[in-house]
Amino acid sequence: MKRIISMMVTIFIVINLLTLNCVADEKKEKQFDVSAHYAIAIDSKTRRVLYEKKGTAIVPMASTTKIITSLVAIKYGDLDKEFEISKNAASVRGSTVGYKKGEKVTLRELLVGLMFKSGNDAAIAIAEGVSGSVEEYCKVMNEYAIEIGLMDSNFESPHGLDSNRHYSTAYDLAMATAKAKEDKFFNDIVGKKEIPQGEYNFTRSYNNINKILWQIPGANGVKTGYTGGAGKCLVTSVKNGPSDVIIVVLNCPERWKETSKIFNYVQDKYEYKNIKDLNNMDEESDMNIFNEDIFVPIKKGSNSMFKLEVNDKTSDNGIVGEIKVFEDENIIYKHEIYK
Repeated sequence: MKRIISMMVTIFIVINLLTLNCVADEKKEKQFDVSAHYAIAIDSKTRRVLYEKKGTAIVPMASTTKIITSLVAIKYGDLDKEFEISKNAASVRGSTVGYKKGEKVTLRELLVGLMFKSGNDAAIAIAEGVSGSVEEYCKVMNEYAIEIGLMDSNFESPHGLDSNRHYSTAYDLAMATAKAKEDKFFNDIVGKKEIPQGEYNFTRSYNNINKILWQIPGANGVKTGYTGGAGKCLVTSVKNGPSDVIIVVLNCPERWKETSKIFNYVQDKYEYKNIKDLNNMDEESDMNIFNEDIFVPIKKGSNSMFKLEVNDKTSDNGIVGEIKVFEDENIIYKHEIYK
């Protein structure tokens, strides 16, 4: 009898310990937070949101604006074309490269000055050179933002100094960065710590002011920002297995530390899986159509699988099927297959 009671007590203790551990893990999950007022982390390829804190709140974003400025310049400008620095560009307030009125600088170099030194003078020179005026360039920025799906952003300048109707969200900035990183030139320059004058025959050498490149192994961009209205801001990209994690923190006093904290959280919580290696939900699907490696961030310990749906005939836009990735029965990723 004593032995039975002893065993029952032992079982009771084990069950309670397991319960307490589960509650502790759940509490730990709920308590994860950062000092950023607004933050988000996404996977750059699938665009899956990996962490969010008020990610869709509309707020000022300071010089992280220059990610969009770069995107528009690369799309509509000629990187090798020289622009003359105007008085307006040379006299702008805030952070500058130090370009002088009358200097002639290529768009390629101005983009480096924009992203490395957060040059407001570079931003004005780009806007005037590509569109003829700052006002016209901002119109293009807003049109292009809508084109790439940024629905909660508005731009009144190419540099991001505080103004009444200049705003974005952490989510929009993350999506814009994912788009920008698809461009080889942008992706290459934002990950460099320095560019010597002779590398591209520039007018001067450039050192990157983005400290995160030295602080997180694998960091490869992207942009700092600070104004009185926006606070300290940072958009970061970090190599993580087969993809990059894009992290945005806005109005974040300890932006370097909190960005590292979010990246560590993502690494602890997610792992990348090739969807070919997931459990197939549709054994009768024509797998010959599925010949692409696609890596998706999956929550560790979750039940993940994919379903391949093949159309009876090719659609007008060439789509022959769709891949859907599930995590614990929830769709987390869709990918159309083209002929």
